[in-house]
Amino acid sequence: MNIDNVTYSTFTGWIDPPTDVRPSLDGDITCDVAVVGGGMGGMATALRLAERGQDVVLLEAEFCGYGASSRNGGQIASVPGGDLRLLSLFYPKKVPGMVRVAENAARFTEDLIKTHDIDCDYEPNGLAFAAVSHGQMLRTRTIAAILRRAGGRGTVGTAEELGIPRSFVGGMREAVGGALNPGKLSRGVRRALLASSARVYEQTKVTDVTRNGSKVVLSTPRGTVRADKAVLATNAHSGEWEITPERLSVPMWIIEVETEPIAPERIAALGWSSRSGMITQHQVMEHYRLTPRNTIVFGIRRIERGQTYPLPAKAPDRRTVEELAGAFATRFPTLADVAVERTWGGWIAMTSSFLSIAGQIEDNVYYSIACNGHGLAQAPYVGSLIADLIVDGSRHEDLDSIWAKEPKFPPFAMLGPLGLRTVWAVDRLTDMFNGSRRRALRAARMR
Repeated sequence: MNIDNVTYSTFTGWIDPPTDVRPSLDGDITCDVAVVGGGMGGMATALRLAERGQDVVLLEAEFCGYGASSRNGGQIASVPGGDLRLLSLFYPKKVPGMVRVAENAARFTEDLIKTHDIDCDYEPNGLAFAAVSHGQMLRTRTIAAILRRAGGRGTVGTAEELGIPRSFVGGMREAVGGALNPGKLSRGVRRALLASSARVYEQTKVTDVTRNGSKVVLSTPRGTVRADKAVLATNAHSGEWEITPERLSVPMWIIEVETEPIAPERIAALGWSSRSGMITQHQVMEHYRLTPRNTIVFGIRRIERGQTYPLPAKAPDRRTVEELAGAFATRFPTLADVAVERTWGGWIAMTSSFLSIAGQIEDNVYYSIACNGHGLAQAPYVGSLIADLIVDGSRHEDLDSIWAKEPKFPPFAMLGPLGLRTVWAVDRLTDMFNGSRRRALRAARMR
């Protein structure tokens, strides 16, 4: 692939920044509930609280939708993140609840789009676990069996049966979800939030969160917020304050790449009739999806761990783009001449257990990490459940299934620099011997 004229962005390639950024907090205010973070999780939490009559304030360091909410691949998943085989081995009692949460989260996001009439190019065509080799197909069938036992649903089939490119062996399509423009989705939720009774302060970085008697005090450069309760919905950025539980999550930098527009007949020749987004079954996945502008967005494959806070805003580097371009040319050899047009990246949060987590610090500070790569649907759903908990005083069964009884979490055994390099090397080694390159070339000749 040609990567000579790539636009390297420090924001996202899905959408431009808003032109109506709200002013920062200036002065001291009080409220019922303060929400920190204007991503999909924070916005959904604040929106739900406002709908339920709470006096809510949302504080966002940049503008709502600035972070991972608008930078991801735009795929609504209805299956938990992480490796279901390992989750079922180490957390067998939690898997059914996680499966239920994931599917309900996908439906919640679909309802959110409909309720607020958000035009985000949503295609409810499911997300496909795509196998590049027979070994990955075996893994996919194992995951499908675990999913069925846990009450989930997925359709297993060949590439032709699933309507995905013939360079893949086959896979499993999720029952709910699909692909959309995450920038447009987050912008639509932001629009709904700004139209609500919630008080939204953008360009307002929270420098500290402390508890003072029965109140939570949120400090910012030009003012403070004193709230009865607070919700920490900052995803990868949550480690910036001492109040955050130790080892709650670790920040990971991932990137996305988008091709130039591709002729429709060349896309049609791939056999990608379902238009389902695809995630490969590597240890660190590759993902590929079509867009309404006749481009292909793809990414991940290599991840970088954040080391210090605050997390830096940065653009991807050419080396990582080159590696992803090489992977693309392997999966789609007939499109190897297509150029990369733009690339961007962002920080997501990973938990040591790869389970979504929500919990409470003392009696008036709530937190959630509903991500692990599937946060676009789970973060707003869990945020809305926390809002209901604050109002009603009782936990929904889905929130209960991911609730941490105590804010204590184990170390990140495989998410250090050495562990990440080892996982990457294993993926590359298996690709050398699994025949995926030969299979893709053979499929291209047959087409």
